[in-house]
Amino acid sequence: MPLPSLLTQHIARRPQRIALLQHIAEQGSITRAAKAAGMSYKGAWDAIDELNNLAEKPLVERAVGGKGGGGARLSEEGQRVLRLYQRLQALQTQVLEVAEDVRDLDLLSRLMLRTSARNQLQGSVRAITAQGRNDLIELDLGAGQSLCAQITHESTQTLELSEGVQVLALIKAGWLRLHDAAGPAPAGENGLVGRVEQIIDDPEGPSEVRVGLPNGQTLCALEDAARVEELGVVEGKDVLVAFAPTFVLLGTPL
Repeated sequence: MPLPSLLTQHIARRPQRIALLQHIAEQGSITRAAKAAGMSYKGAWDAIDELNNLAEKPLVERAVGGKGGGGARLSEEGQRVLRLYQRLQALQTQVLEVAEDVRDLDLLSRLMLRTSARNQLQGSVRAITAQGRNDLIELDLGAGQSLCAQITHESTQTLELSEGVQVLALIKAGWLRLHDAAGPAPAGENGLVGRVEQIIDDPEGPSEVRVGLPNGQTLCALEDAARVEELGVVEGKDVLVAFAPTFVLLGTPL
């Protein structure tokens, strides 16, 4: 079965992340793989989270903590991605050989989007509900997980959204708020319950909290250290991640 187009386009544009997967396969360590790929340890975690979120199944299986920053290995899906990338490289060589003008390649590079949003979740449109000039787009993230995005009706038409269409949901880490897993999400907001995988404290700013969802995807939230302490957030504890539908940006493949 072919890989989802969102993941295929992503890995074609980010060869350093494929290099990271290759080094994880060879070295079995995120720390050593990050160094070999020329990435920071934190950058490697971000890359792994993003790749796992875009794939139908996690590409990297990891063990948090431990000597050397924790062990890691590629899943069968991750190994398949590496094989796919080798084929993509061969195709890229053919494209470069037939491009009539360097301006053709410049145009393609402008059309391919990169984003600063830390959270990029893959899903499919489950329902579209009109709300005046806006639409509420319900996304199925798999494993019983869902979220809603509020966008203008014009945007719905521009993206050509309909039931079943694959989309990418973008949410900045600073837009997420943590709550007790036993309680409901604030009125009108999305609420996803997951397990805390890692907490990275920053003495000069908010803590970074990575939350693993039941569908295998990961959310990264920036939360005040006082709030983290108030909720008793620790690794292995379930938390509710809440965010407004207006904070969800949607994208589709070109």
